[in-house]
Amino acid sequence: MTAAALPDPPAGPLPVGTVIADPASVDAALLSRQSVRAFRPDPVPQAVLEQILAVAARAGSGSNIQPWKVYVLQGASRDRLVDTVCALHDAIAADPALGEAYRPAYDYYPEQWFSPYLDRRRQNGWSLYGLLGIGRGDKQAMHAQHGRNFRFFDAPVGLIFTVDRALGRGALLDYGMFLQSIMLAARARGLHTCPQAAWNRFETVVLPQVGAGDHEMLVCGMALGHADGDAPVNTLRTPRETVADFTRWLG
Repeated sequence: MTAAALPDPPAGPLPVGTVIADPASVDAALLSRQSVRAFRPDPVPQAVLEQILAVAARAGSGSNIQPWKVYVLQGASRDRLVDTVCALHDAIAADPALGEAYRPAYDYYPEQWFSPYLDRRRQNGWSLYGLLGIGRGDKQAMHAQHGRNFRFFDAPVGLIFTVDRALGRGALLDYGMFLQSIMLAARARGLHTCPQAAWNRFETVVLPQVGAGDHEMLVCGMALGHADGDAPVNTLRTPRETVADFTRWLG
């Protein structure tokens, strides 16, 4: 079933006793979700985007504060942001000193990496570059691939997420549930996504372009659209630790 052919979701929340008639489909949405890094240009109807956001808005949040704010970029607005940030990305590569002026508002990654997280990060990076034929030390190719983030990997829809700066850290936990809900609702409609922390560095450029207020902080971006099934980069399947590895059962 195509995204446009899906029926409208219920208008509001469902009762707590609602039976999930097809749990395999829920699992399939989870298990087939991945960070897609090559999209087709096919447009996504606004009605489908509204459905995705309406369903995702049922994500949990502490005291129901619903801290998310979303900017949807398509067409000219998307292209303007892409052109601006891609040019800046290239300018910093030519003169790294320019990069000192661009810092993310919060630390997404640790200042000092350590195992096992460093090992997983390295495995992910070299698996990706291996599919793309990018060798170790090829800084030019790495720069070009990183710059694909700022083209939303050619997806027709770019999403920018912000949160009120005055909220606490828990709002970012709430946000994670909202983002996951968007990604799963997109999968249910035959679409794919790529959440992107890469945009965070350019908050001072992105927020004015989307019309965000001074009280807003950039959380992340996200590409959304139809995956390019012929792109080698989309064959990447990242490993996961087993339940036994990350779980301790207490009697």
